[in-house]
Formats: sequence, structure tokens, C-alpha cells
Amino acid sequence: MNVGHASVHPVEDPPTTEGANGLRVRMKDRQGMPATLGGLALRFFQFVFAAAALCVMATTSDFPSVTAFCYLVAASGLQSIWSFSLAVVDIYALLVGRSLQNYRVVLFFAMVDGITSTLTFAAACASAGITVLIDNDLSSCSQNHCVQFETATAMAFISWFVALPSFLFNFWSLASR
Repeated sequence: MNVGHASVHPVEDPPTTEGANGLRVRMKDRQGMPATLGGLALRFFQFVFAAAALCVMATTSDFPSVTAFCYLVAASGLQSIWSFSLAVVDIYALLVGRSLQNYRVVLFFAMVDGITSTLTFAAACASAGITVLIDNDLSSCSQNHCVQFETATAMAFISWFVALPSFLFNFWSLASR
């Protein structure tokens, strides 16, 4: 018996763009997002300013007596750990040429960036309020470490100001998906 071999001609089915099975597109790499040089720079400055706020506040002897200052130390510590961890991940991704534009990864980064930046902003605002109270209203800066409190508060605000673009870039990429 003489059997012929079947020929297979692949036919592509055009992707549907209707419903939940829509066309999936890779997210664009924007500077400021994870695994980009802009993202690494943002993470580096977040870490530097959060660590500076933490160190300046921790060098004062009377920060534990005020709850807002303890909150600033905790929020700055969390921000510095998160920023350092993501800076290490960004360095690794840049060295091996890996993109971190997976939907779930970006969602996780956006959520944690939003939480840490909100905590840092709230702690900086609370510390600024207490610093103004001590300096202007009570006029007892001679008995306290007002310069250190003001410096730590300013560093926390700058850390928040640098953390906000990271959150916004990640959130923007999720929204434009």
C-alpha cells in the first residue's frame, strides 16, 4: 500500500479583541519603572534620603518621647529597606538584561510603593507639625534638638517626593495596560 504523507500547512487564527481574551501587549519600558536606569536612580535617592532621615532622627536622644518622631523613624526605616531591596533587584535586572514588566510584578511594586510613600508622607507631616509646635508655639528649641528634627523631617519629605514618581510610573503602566 502506497500511503502519502500528509502535509501540514499552519494557518494562523487572527486574535480576537473582544471580551476577556483580548490582545495582550507587552508593557512599554518607561524611565522610572523597575529595571530601568531611571528607576534605579529613583530607588537610590529614595534610599539615601530615607536613610538620612532615619540616621539624623536616631542620633537624637529624645526622639522616643514623641510618637510622631517614632513614627518617622519606623516609616523611614521601612522606606529605606524597601528602596534598597528594589535597587538591588533593579541592578540585577539591568546586569542580566531582564525586564520586570510583568503585570503581577508591577502591581506588587505599585502597591508597596503606594503604601510606603503614604506612610513616609504621613510621618513627615506629623513630624513637621510637632517640630513647628516645639519651635514656634512652645519656643523651647533651646531644650530640644530642633535642628535635627527639622533636618530629619526635610529628608523624609524629600524621600517621599522621590518615592512618588516610582508609584505613579508603576500605576500609570498598570492603568495603560
